[in-house]
Amino acid sequence: MLIIGITGTLGAGKGTIVDFLVNEKGFTHFSVRGFITEEIIRQGLQVNRDSMVLVANGLRASHSPSWLVDQLYEKAAGTGRNCVIESIRTPGEIESLRGKGNFVLFAVDADPQLRYNRIVMRNSETDRISYQTFIENEEREMASTDPNKQNIGKCIGQADFIFYNNHSLNDLNVRVAEVLHDLRIGKPDLES
Repeated sequence: MLIIGITGTLGAGKGTIVDFLVNEKGFTHFSVRGFITEEIIRQGLQVNRDSMVLVANGLRASHSPSWLVDQLYEKAAGTGRNCVIESIRTPGEIESLRGKGNFVLFAVDADPQLRYNRIVMRNSETDRISYQTFIENEEREMASTDPNKQNIGKCIGQADFIFYNNHSLNDLNVRVAEVLHDLRIGKPDLES
């Protein structure tokens, strides 16, 4: 069993990599974002980026910096299958997952304007924001000295593999397939 964690900037392609892993390689998907969204709804809050950050940081502060991914890891381990945990946001989450073994961290990034265009097209309830708000949100989440808060910059820096997703979907899928081949998870079945 292999657990792949996915971190990266907003709109960079985390979900695209997850789709490839699930649909082409048979991974089981666990989403930190989905887990937090369930808690936001349970608390009766509006589902938006501010609520996501508030609730996630609150859960980490109440339990531990790695608590969110630890909950998902337990579910993943119970499957006995290759799994992907999407939206790793803190170095404590990475440290905890690395300590469990059989863990690899993927990071994805892309040009900010391209990422913003992607989230506008995605149009989820947390993505209906201006470009200025998009940039402000990213700046807030890129670095923090508080272990319970997002530090995506440091997470990307700890990745085993970084994908720059400024090109086509096929290009990204080919690069992910090559890494999986190197990890001995299937063969790259896409042509570059």
